[in-house]
Amino acid sequence: MASDQKPAFAYTVVYVKDVAKSVDFYAKAFGYNVRRLDESHRWGELESGQTTIAFTPLHQHETDDLTGVVQGPRSSRERPQMEVCFCYTDVDAAYKRAVEKGAVPVSEPENKEWGQKVGYVRYIDGIVVRMGSHAHPPKHE
Repeated sequence: MASDQKPAFAYTVVYVKDVAKSVDFYAKAFGYNVRRLDESHRWGELESGQTTIAFTPLHQHETDDLTGVVQGPRSSRERPQMEVCFCYTDVDAAYKRAVEKGAVPVSEPENKEWGQKVGYVRYIDGIVVRMGSHAHPPKHE
């Protein structure tokens, strides 16, 4: 491999309490198709374009021993050090669907000063999902 070659960003792995339930929720709430749900229910993937969203259990001896135990939020006032972001043409409709499918509303979509309409929801594992339009820089007159 050449030293100047840049790797493709392949996966975002979300550690969850129940892989099958999370895969089903994310597919229905955010409009994705399920690519794979392992029979063991220890790995699931969504068809999400060039980068795959994958799910795996919070605790597993293969990775806990190697890289440490995954720490989840201890209360609703804490959240993980990452959030998942999805872009939509119609953020209001996407937000409404997510809440109807079981997402916990955090903040309804609103126009932000950086040129993006953004709303936030949370899932049972404490993962915050940002639902937004494609960002457009504000117009300066």
